[in-house]
Order: sequence, then C-alpha cells, then structure tokens
Amino acid sequence: MNTPHAPVGFIGLGAMGEPMALNLAKAGHRLVVWNRSPAKCKSVAALGAIVALSPEEVFLRCETVIVMLVDGTALDDVLMRHGRGFNERVRGRTLINMATTAPEYSKALEADIIAAGGRYVEAPVSGSRRPAEAGQLIGMLAGQKESMDAVRSLLAPMCSKVVPCGDVPNALLMKLSVNLFLTAVVAGLAESVHFASRQNLDLRSFFAVLDAGPLASDVSRVKGEKFLAQDFSIQASIRNVLENVQLISGAARGAGAASPLLDVCLALFTETSALGFADSDMIAVIRAIEHRTSALQSLDVNRQTEI
Repeated sequence: MNTPHAPVGFIGLGAMGEPMALNLAKAGHRLVVWNRSPAKCKSVAALGAIVALSPEEVFLRCETVIVMLVDGTALDDVLMRHGRGFNERVRGRTLINMATTAPEYSKALEADIIAAGGRYVEAPVSGSRRPAEAGQLIGMLAGQKESMDAVRSLLAPMCSKVVPCGDVPNALLMKLSVNLFLTAVVAGLAESVHFASRQNLDLRSFFAVLDAGPLASDVSRVKGEKFLAQDFSIQASIRNVLENVQLISGAARGAGAASPLLDVCLALFTETSALGFADSDMIAVIRAIEHRTSALQSLDVNRQTEI
C-alpha cells in the first residue's frame, strides 16, 4: 500500500485528469505524472510534479498509480497488459482506475491484476471539468475492502464525497446509472430550450422561471448559462457523452433492461456527432433537435408544393 509521503503516479492529464492531478499536487501529494502529449504535464510540473518519460517510469517510482485514460485500449497499452511487462508493472502496486470503461472490462482487469500480485480499485467520478477544477467530483469506489480503505483519503482533494459501491464493477455501474439520468436531463433541457425558442419566448425569462422552481439544479443553472451565451466550449463533450451512452446501452442490453429514454438519447447524440459537433459541449445536442425541425419544415414545404 502507499506509504506516507510516497510519490503517487498519475497517468492521463486530459480535460478531467489535469485538474484532478492539480488538486492532488495542491494538497501536498508528491506526483509522478505521464501523459501521451507531454505539454499537458506543464501545469502539474509547475507545482513540483515529476514528469516521467514513460508509463514504465511511473510504475517504477510509485506504489500507487491513478489512471484517467480515455478507454480500455489506452489502459491496456499503458499497462502492457497483453505483453511480458504487465506482471512487473502491477505486482505489489495499487492501480486506481478513475476512467469510465466498460464494466465487464474492469472486472476482467481486476482479475488479471490480482492474479499478478497487484491491487485494483475502481474509482470513476461523477462531474465535468468545472467540478474537477473545484475538487467537487463525486467518487464511487469498488474493489476489495482493504484496497478501498487504503486509497479513500487520496481521493479527498479531488472529490467532495466518496461512495463505496461494493465489488467491481459496481462503481462503474453506479456511474453509468447516474450518467443515464444526466444525459436524459440535458437532452430534455435542450428540447425545452428549442421549444421555447420556436415559440419566440425570451430565454432569460425561461431560465428565470426554471431556476425559481423545483426543477432547478446545478445542471440547469450551468447549462442554462451556456445556452444563453451560446457557449459550446467543452465541459463534457458530445464525443465523451456518446461513448458513455454506448456503454450504458451495452450494460442495459446485458441486463435485459428496457431503456426507452436512453435509446432516444443514443439517437440524438449520435446525430449530433454526425453533424460535426463531437468536440462541442453536450448542450450541442440541441443542434440535432434543430436539424430534425428543419427536416420537418422541408417535408411540409414539399407536401404543400405537391398539393
């Protein structure tokens, strides 16, 4: 287990990983970091983090390694999971997987790491870049109790709350459950904004009514500001949300669970990505709704022409 003052590894300094690592550094943790694009390491290095030249160096220097990577393929590559170096990298170490991967992938990875003499903790987080910057993410933990207990305090600078979820992959399943709700809420908000706009209503008044009532939330307020400003800069991208929706859909099918709202969201976010908004914030789902409206209008015009 990680000893006091021992360095902690952090691999993956993307939109979420960078502010998370910064909060760890600000809390006094000695970090050894690696990112595929070295430029992303500069902000953490400025706070004293050691920038490793390779993932191997991170594992050589650290007993505990946090990974915040895009998917299982990237994680397998970093771990050399299908090569000779895998056992050496994970033996005697604790791997904290904070990325959102397929639940069945995580379960299989845990088995491989334990078989190699390592420890594995599943620790996905709920929240986007703004909560990550503020250290206000919600962490979910799964794994063997001893391993979870050993790393829980390490998550404190990144998470305002940490919820134990039992065995792997329950933390990821919990994250996917929460993300289903979030996705449906944002899609519903986008449709409401579109409806209000088509009725020529003042959107500031719309959000004033929404914020004054029981449906107000941090999500409606933050996304409301973005809708009003037409600010599509990324907090959570369409690309990332679509990947999550696909994971949720797969988990739902695997459990034989009906998912009617999720199916609608999958179609809408897929359309949004195809329209060229994959790297915009998830509120860009309104573009797919607008596109459907345009298609309906064109259909009506064609019908009138035929008549």
